[in-house]
Amino acid sequence: MSEAPLLSVQALTKRFGARVACRDVAFELWPGEVLGIVGESGSGKTTLLNCVAGRHAPEVGAVTYESAAYGLVDVHRLSEARRRLLGRTEWGFINQDARDGLRMTVSAGANIGERLMAVGARHYGDIRGTAQEWLQRVEIETDRLDDRPTTWSGGMRQRLQIARNLVSKPRLVLMDEPTGGLDVSVQARILDLLRGLVDTLQLSAVLVTHDLGVARLLTHRLMVMQGGRVVEEGLTDQVLDDPQHAYTQMLVASVLPV
Repeated sequence: MSEAPLLSVQALTKRFGARVACRDVAFELWPGEVLGIVGESGSGKTTLLNCVAGRHAPEVGAVTYESAAYGLVDVHRLSEARRRLLGRTEWGFINQDARDGLRMTVSAGANIGERLMAVGARHYGDIRGTAQEWLQRVEIETDRLDDRPTTWSGGMRQRLQIARNLVSKPRLVLMDEPTGGLDVSVQARILDLLRGLVDTLQLSAVLVTHDLGVARLLTHRLMVMQGGRVVEEGLTDQVLDDPQHAYTQMLVASVLPV
């Protein structure tokens, strides 16, 4: 394991008016590690992820990242242009609704090709060939390469969004409820796909989910949030098998069979 964390969040606090969405949150993410953030709706987990991504600016705290291109950077002190470049090259962001992470008016191949061009690819044939390979990798027929995602199901769009984000071999992937809103059978296929890609590519990732089953399957370590605070954290199996905080105990008990 690297001697330094890939990502470090320090004392992060974010307010929306009088409401405190995150309060004094801190954690480190190491290369090759998948961190899960769980909690009920309104617990602050998605706000935290958006602060990490630079989409929301915190009132207090810092998010630092060990960039391959720039060295150690404070995400919220980067220029908007440089932060966007980071988001197209070294980072991926998988949204719950794939429509928020795709360009719906261009083809599947163009969606994947844009990320390749952001990391320097220029040869049309190579870009198209790599796009076809990634469609296969996410279990989409290659004859759909020139189709627009407007004609696709939610599960196919989510697989395309995954391909778009991972084709550039990002060092960090942020995932916001990647299986939320999908049918149970589709969720299972997406989870199997993500688990395989995380293992194969040795991804570092932060996963937000309300589903403890998803967290157990994909994450190494877990943070539990309630009311904007982290109330418990530890190795995923330890937190889920032997929860210490009353709120975590309630979450675990709520998914046990009766």
